[in-house]
Order: sequence, then C-alpha cells, then structure tokens
Amino acid sequence: MSPVPTGRDGTAGGPVRMGVLGCADIALRRMLPAIAASDAARLTAVASRDAAKAERVAARFGCVGVQGYRALLERDDIDAVYVPLPPALHFEYVAEALLAGKHVLCEKPLCTTRAEAAELMELARRQRRTLAENFMFLHHSQHAGVRSLVDAGAIGELEVLSGSFGVPPLDPTGFRYAPSLGGGALLDVGVYPLRTAQLYLSGEPEVLAATLRVDEATGVDVAGTALLCAPDGVAAQLEFGFRHSYRSRYALWGSEGRLSVERAYTPPEQLKPVVRLQQQDRLTELAMPADHQVRNALAAFAAAVLAGRNGPVGEDASLLQARLVEDVRKVARIVTG
Repeated sequence: MSPVPTGRDGTAGGPVRMGVLGCADIALRRMLPAIAASDAARLTAVASRDAAKAERVAARFGCVGVQGYRALLERDDIDAVYVPLPPALHFEYVAEALLAGKHVLCEKPLCTTRAEAAELMELARRQRRTLAENFMFLHHSQHAGVRSLVDAGAIGELEVLSGSFGVPPLDPTGFRYAPSLGGGALLDVGVYPLRTAQLYLSGEPEVLAATLRVDEATGVDVAGTALLCAPDGVAAQLEFGFRHSYRSRYALWGSEGRLSVERAYTPPEQLKPVVRLQQQDRLTELAMPADHQVRNALAAFAAAVLAGRNGPVGEDASLLQARLVEDVRKVARIVTG
C-alpha cells in the first residue's frame, strides 16, 4: 500500500484533524471527550465495524461516523488517528494507518511483541509520521513532583520500588479474556508498574522472577507478580491483576525515607492526589495539584505532530517496555485457577 497524501506535513498550524478507529470503552469515556474539547486537535470522524454504532457515537461527539476502519484511513480530511483497539490488532491497523500517511496515537501496549513494536517504529520513521504509545498516566504532573522530591534527596538513595495495579473482575465477554485479541492482565494492567520501574530505576532492569496466574476457562493470565533488578542493584517488586480489589499505587523506599503514591495510574481529573513522605518519626502528606492526564497526553501528541516530530516518540522506552513484558512471560512460573 502506498502512502495517501493528507495535506499536512506535521509543521502546519491549526488543530490536528483526528479520527478514531473503534468505539472502545476507553475511547468513549476518556479520549473522545478530550479530543472534542481540545484546541490542539479536532475530532473529524469515528469508525466502527457497525455503521449504526459509528453514527450514534458520531452524533454524540459532533463528528462523522464511518463504517469500517480502512474507510476512515482512506479519508483525506484526517491527519492522525487514535487506536484503542484490542492489543492483538494494533500492529495491523497502526501499520495501515502509517502507510496511509496518518500520524498515530496508539493505546498501550503498542504491540504484543517487541519485534512488532520495533517494526512499527521503523515504519513510522520511513513514512515520516509521528507514532506514540499512549501511557496516559505518564502525563500527570504528580509523577514529576515525585521525581523532584527524589532528586532533592527526600528519601536518600533509592533501594526498592514497589508497584501495584489491580482491578476487580471485568466483563468476561470482553477482549481482556480473549487470548487471540491480546487479552490478559499483564498487557492490560501489568504494563503500568513495569513502566513505573522505568521512571525511577537506572539503566535497563532485568526480570529476575515472575508469576502468572492463568484462568483455565479462558486461557489468559488474570494476575501476576514480577521482580526486577537494575544494574546498580535497585529492585522493583510489582503486582497486577484483575481479580483484585482496586489498587493503583507505587512506593519508593530509600535510605532516609519512603514516598507513597496512592492514586498513581487512573486519578480523576478533579482529584488532588496525596503523596505520603515517611521519614524518621515524621509523616508528611503532600497534596499534588489536580491534573488531566488524558488531556495532557493528547496535547503532547498533537504538539509532536505540529512540531514535525516525524517518527516514533519515546522509542527507547516503548521498546524496553515491550522487552520487559516478554521477559516476564519467559521467566514466569505459571499457576492455574
């Protein structure tokens, strides 16, 4: 397939004209409202395999409904697409979007394998199109605040990072319980604490041990743990799953104190997240500013497009993330039930 000109080279002014491939829950709840309200992007069209569904969603958000993902990619009034499809479909449709001359914001994980992720990165470079993996939590300002505290010596030397992301059981008919669609807890929620380890551990961590609990009825992993170690010996102890009570946090334990981030991954936009700093005989609770990580993630992508960032954004981090996921699978002890 040869590229389809879109009339935008990534340097022109004005909002980025965006289309959305699919009507996934995360698109309906979070990204579509953010695009519709954005000054940097304009929602042009949304696609579904079901024409009636596409029209319903389009009417709700004031854009055009399109039947079929490829039909949306063929439109010349779209500069970029957001891809919230199940993980196993990302490679195919991100590749098609890039070949059609579109910039791409793809929901995490970018792909189910590192090899596919690397291939898409290279394709984005060749096509001179922006490609970004959408880890929205990275765009919440609380993490920059925590980083500043660490850099200022609030906890001394970091010794151990712990991270947990767990949610109650999800819709059993959804893609998360379908192996063929890239389902499973590791790709859905486990990637968050893995990505957190990259934020604070130096170098490229090694996966020393892991567990994955596989549901015998569906064949997908529904829970897991991982132990990572950085080259300097700092460890990361991670937990994840969707058979848990809700938990979304990480903690940094150092030689002189401990920082706990209690709403790390999905804080509501109105919430002022509390970060707890425990030092000798003292507990300090710091209210971080409320922030809108979805809006910020979209704005960062649009800025990259408009600035002419023609190629992958955050390539090294995305490829390391994909490698860590594969390494967890390689070393994991599998339990069933």
